[in-house]
Amino acid sequence: MSKFTINEELLGEIESLASVLKNNVAGMFGGNRQSKSFGSSCEFADYRDYLPGDDINRIDWNAYARFDKLYEKLYYDERQMHTRIYIDASRSMCHGSDEKASQALRIAACLAYLSVCEMEKVSIYAIHGSEIEEVISGMVGKESYITYINKLNDIEFLGDSHISEAIIPSNVGRGDGFSVIISDFLTDENYESAIDHLVSKKKDVICIQVLSAEEINPQMRGKMHLFDSEDATKTYRKKIDNDIVKAYKSALRFVIERIKNYCEARGAYYLLAPGNATIYDIFFTKMVDMGVLK
Repeated sequence: MSKFTINEELLGEIESLASVLKNNVAGMFGGNRQSKSFGSSCEFADYRDYLPGDDINRIDWNAYARFDKLYEKLYYDERQMHTRIYIDASRSMCHGSDEKASQALRIAACLAYLSVCEMEKVSIYAIHGSEIEEVISGMVGKESYITYINKLNDIEFLGDSHISEAIIPSNVGRGDGFSVIISDFLTDENYESAIDHLVSKKKDVICIQVLSAEEINPQMRGKMHLFDSEDATKTYRKKIDNDIVKAYKSALRFVIERIKNYCEARGAYYLLAPGNATIYDIFFTKMVDMGVLK
């Protein structure tokens, strides 16, 4: 993978995109965005049964008069949001001439910029095997962004990744903003448990599936010697004809629909990002259409 994926040209493109989206960003990527946790802000959120020891000042006496039962008022917590971005750093992310790894870094850089523009805190992690490498921690503000975002160029895409095994033991926060997983999701390993775990923590979850042009529409034909990019011991000799390609495309559609449906069933967002798609297409078209930016 070429170095300096995050460079001045890309940062200029991201800043230009943020200017176009500035009227849309605050609704979803804003430091004033309300968390899913309950706290002490002035905006009412919900009721729950009063329990001994609760603050009696939060009892709704009007509800008591109507239902002859004590209810406690809950309010939204308006604390600063924390965007956490997890990048699959396995070797398979380097597959394809349009470099999925580079696309993953560009998307992460853009998401981070949109967040810091609205004074959200941003942390970015690389997933290596069953471990999480903290690349950038608690970044806040544009000045900090310019200082630290180039650290994304230091991520090495090697070996395999176990998304759930890596994310679940880590500190993911609770109800404090977006959690974004960027991966090709072309794996037999369990990623569903990570999605469930993040949702259970009241996180806003986005799964971004990055696939190369060759993976979406393979052009290879004839006798081929193929190998597993994450396990060099697995090799395959195949004659690639139209029937094989048709079967592959059917299998790929199944993989895409599987994660898309899994996300939708749990209230998470799903986005397919081809490796050759532009940042403008991904954010201004796809993310607006799916409701992440609105």
